Amino acid sequence: MAVTKAKVFLWIFMPFVLAGALFAGYLWVALHWSYSKGERAGYVQKFSQKGWLIKTWEGELALVAVPGSMPEKFFFTVRDDELAKRINAAVGKRIAIAYEQHKGLPSNWFGDTDYFAYELKVIE
Repeated sequence: MAVTKAKVFLWIFMPFVLAGALFAGYLWVALHWSYSKGERAGYVQKFSQKGWLIKTWEGELALVAVPGSMPEKFFFTVRDDELAKRINAAVGKRIAIAYEQHKGLPSNWFGDTDYFAYELKVIE
């Protein structure tokens, strides 16, 4: 049985193709399956667009539980530009942000935090 160039090519490059497919599957699961969900309320303290290649909006929410106490900071990421516009319009107002936590993302290409905001409510 003769070994052809096509068989050698398949034996050499098939592990790389399989590894790439497994990594793509892992990324899909990490981005679409949330570890936890929740909601935080407070005031947007900082909100800016960051990233070298993939731009995401990174925010800082000051959570004030009791007036006069030190605020706790909640850092979050927004990938949707429409939601980012709504958050920018609500700066200075008390808001509630609904978020999903995605653990295990391999780098900060998808955002600086594990917490991805997907909904905004302005609290009057």
